[in-house]
Amino acid sequence: MALQLWETLKEAITAYTGLSPTAFFTILALALAVYHVVSGFFVSPVHPARERELFKEMEPLPPPVQLGEITEEELKTYDGSDSKKPLLMAIKGQIYDVSQGRMFYGPGGPYALFAGKDASRALAKMSFEEQDLTGDLSGLGPFELEALQDWEYKFMSKYTKVGTIKTVPVTDGSSTAETTDRDIAKPAEDGPSESLPAKPVEATTGGDAKE
Repeated sequence: MALQLWETLKEAITAYTGLSPTAFFTILALALAVYHVVSGFFVSPVHPARERELFKEMEPLPPPVQLGEITEEELKTYDGSDSKKPLLMAIKGQIYDVSQGRMFYGPGGPYALFAGKDASRALAKMSFEEQDLTGDLSGLGPFELEALQDWEYKFMSKYTKVGTIKTVPVTDGSSTAETTDRDIAKPAEDGPSESLPAKPVEATTGGDAKE
């Protein structure tokens, strides 16, 4: 059966091309070789810098390192500017290693300005303003807080928590001053002092006072 098909193919080649089967297959092989050589001239070579980036992306990322408590100033050093350091970002004071999302949070990424910071307010408001790159949540509405919660769930499920932001207490000398005798109100000598009137019931209960 195979021999019969081969004979039929040779007759067809001779009938349609006027060439012998040997000449036909030789020309076909040369044509394929020329095609591969010519097509190679039109393939743009990979730029060396891009080649290094691709190689770097293929390298396995080191395991996240637990940092414990660090200050916001220390967190800024993990913004991706130093390739030897992990890429970190914080939400609601919790620090996450986002190195595997470098294409988003690393230099040149769409969210690069969030790296190395607690960007809670910016994420809640979806803002890219410098004044919103903070962990201050005061004044945010319920929808913004809900959006921030969604971001936090995403980070908790995708990235590893590696530390927390250390809160630095603000000291005020006036508040820590010791109370002296002259700070204590003395009763009047000629009679008992009058006390301030109590707050109305409406102010304390939020409703109408009952008679």
